[in-house]
Amino acid sequence: MSKTRIDFLYLDEQEMIKAGVTDMARCVDVMSEVFNLMGQGDYVMGGKNHNSHGILISFPDEPEHANMPKNGPDRRFMAMTAYLGGRFNVAGEKWYGSNRDNLGKNLPRSILMCMLNDADTGQPLVLASGNLVSAVRTGAIPGVGARYLAKKDSAVIGVVGAGPIGRTCLMSLLEVCKTARTVNIFDIYPEASNKLARFIRENYPQIKEIVISESMADCCRNADIINAATSGKAAPRFPKEILKPGVLVCLPASIDPDKEFIINESRKVVDNWRMYEAWAEELTPPFGPIMGSMGCYFKDWVDDGSLKASDIENLGDIVTGKTEGRRSDEEIIFFAMGGQPVYDVAWTFDCYKRALELGLGTKLNLWESPALF
Repeated sequence: MSKTRIDFLYLDEQEMIKAGVTDMARCVDVMSEVFNLMGQGDYVMGGKNHNSHGILISFPDEPEHANMPKNGPDRRFMAMTAYLGGRFNVAGEKWYGSNRDNLGKNLPRSILMCMLNDADTGQPLVLASGNLVSAVRTGAIPGVGARYLAKKDSAVIGVVGAGPIGRTCLMSLLEVCKTARTVNIFDIYPEASNKLARFIRENYPQIKEIVISESMADCCRNADIINAATSGKAAPRFPKEILKPGVLVCLPASIDPDKEFIINESRKVVDNWRMYEAWAEELTPPFGPIMGSMGCYFKDWVDDGSLKASDIENLGDIVTGKTEGRRSDEEIIFFAMGGQPVYDVAWTFDCYKRALELGLGTKLNLWESPALF
């Protein structure tokens, strides 16, 4: 075989499933590794500060050209790029197109692919189906947060938003919080709540009580951990009066923040503060209303002088032991997350390695030797 021959592996969705892409317990452990590496600084993402979420292609409301796509709900293309060190030592990207109109075509809103490359030569290693990579790694992050920030005896989990991401987030929380026995569910669509309840009954026999709440307040009041993953124009709001002392509020999606309460009476943890600083270089302020994420509201509040950047803590620093985890059973913690390409790189890599062990995938040839000019 030629020394310059390059082959790479293609993994379709079913092969990724066989390689363990839906293994939530393992994904939580891998994401904990990621935060450990981030706390050490052994990673690079895009942008001027090497912490960008990704590069976005959006479209005009009224295109001048006949074939150009028109702006619409969730309509975009995005490349999310990263290098991750440690045992991974690989570069990669998640690339996807998104269009909410896909749902009327029996397609998912977003269609994603993940590519990994050798960090030295740049040669491709694997091209993999990415939808489950993205869904599971997103769901795993609240579990990592709960491992370090939730009360050890957390018994009640509140789920606000019972869609696919709400479900994967709950899966990670139940993997980490072995003392949980009750799940409260609130969704504006009753069928979504009922579907999630059925999923819990079928897969988590340790949960003794499932409560379909009639309001978000009812869902939250006795919860030790809350996960909010809603979509649409009405973002959830968490005033002090509906929260139990010591609650961990995980926020993988949009929020309507109670500014004074969050600033003055809660602990504020983010997945990566420098990512929100990168967004500030890429977007027009205020950032919170554009992105909807808690971390972007933190950036707005730092910019307007309401909040000190030093009051915001990175989960990576907590995982590495630079910063203390939960300090008391009384502190209320808001954990903000925005999604990072290092997650996709790490989880794709882990599945790729298992695929190699299992002999999965299709080997594709790039060239026997490069056609150099």
